Amino acid sequence: MRLTVLSVAYPLTAVGPDAVGGSEQILTHLDCALTRAGHRSLVVACEGSSVAGELISTPRWDGNLTDDVRRWAQAQHRIAIEQALEEHQIDVIHMHSLDWHAYLPAPGPPLLATLHLPPDWYPDEVFRLRRPRTYLNCVSRAERNSCPPCEPPMFVVENGVPVDMLYSRVRKRNYVLALGRVCPEKGLHIALDAAKRARAPMILAGEVYRYEAHLRYYEQEILPRLDAQRKFRGSAGFLEKRRLMTGARCLLAPSLVAETSSLVAMEALACGTPVIAFPSGALPEVVEHGRTGFIVHNEQEMADAIHAAAGLDPEECRRVARERFSSERMARDYLELYQQIARDRDLDGGQAAVIPGRASTAAAAPGGFGG
Repeated sequence: MRLTVLSVAYPLTAVGPDAVGGSEQILTHLDCALTRAGHRSLVVACEGSSVAGELISTPRWDGNLTDDVRRWAQAQHRIAIEQALEEHQIDVIHMHSLDWHAYLPAPGPPLLATLHLPPDWYPDEVFRLRRPRTYLNCVSRAERNSCPPCEPPMFVVENGVPVDMLYSRVRKRNYVLALGRVCPEKGLHIALDAAKRARAPMILAGEVYRYEAHLRYYEQEILPRLDAQRKFRGSAGFLEKRRLMTGARCLLAPSLVAETSSLVAMEALACGTPVIAFPSGALPEVVEHGRTGFIVHNEQEMADAIHAAAGLDPEECRRVARERFSSERMARDYLELYQQIARDRDLDGGQAAVIPGRASTAAAAPGGFGG
């Protein structure tokens, strides 16, 4: 059955191969997979986005991001979605952003909303929606287990990354890496402190979005910790990210919130780089303690694990990534779910409706570093 899928991105962030945000990366992979498989992919995203299918663009905003700007952007998305539904025969709508409920279309085609962020970041109303043929998706079992009881059926399609594209012959060098959005919840200041404690050179790469809290965090917590050995590179596109990840001794992921998944950890493992992470949300499902990295609980344990990471096998990290985290597996699972939803099958969101990854996830380590 050939499908027409309307994917909807966050209004203020472009999608494409060099996207920084996790939801934008996942949408990009699915857009490419749909197009390769002969389906029609329509993407509502801001100007400057790069898609494999057909872009339905909304205005881009390059200034500071305020509540008024967000409301304006949501209104632009709402108009674009309504026009797309009027002009095209849509089989499935797939919402990807945090604020998707603000431009939820009227009853019509079946709608799947993937919850890329922790459940408590969404208003309670999304778990009580009565819109017909509306479904929720979690990206890990840890996220599913943390969700409240909800009216819409709920599924689990686990995230994936382009494992084969992440392979590189870059040699390992003597630095540790942290990469991602530069914002308080990612705990990147802890990574800088742990690297300094371990006397390890460090590269921090990521985007500083123009939210007041993000800018303040960068100025107050990141800038003062930078020096000749700990440097900030700014945003990294795909090729630069692959080079940095492959060359790193290890990746540090000291997240302070319950991560629903961790694309950056999956990408690092695909690059043959162990991950040292806090036990936040789904991170213990991604990092196998003592095999592909270490689960630690504080700055000192992270510093100790930096030295121990040299004893882990890069090829084992790559092998685990190929088995568990491929974007091809993720795309197959989503395409299967799209087909089920489009056929209006009786999907009740119970255990039988969960679409798991093709390989089992790892259990959390029983203790901290060295446990």
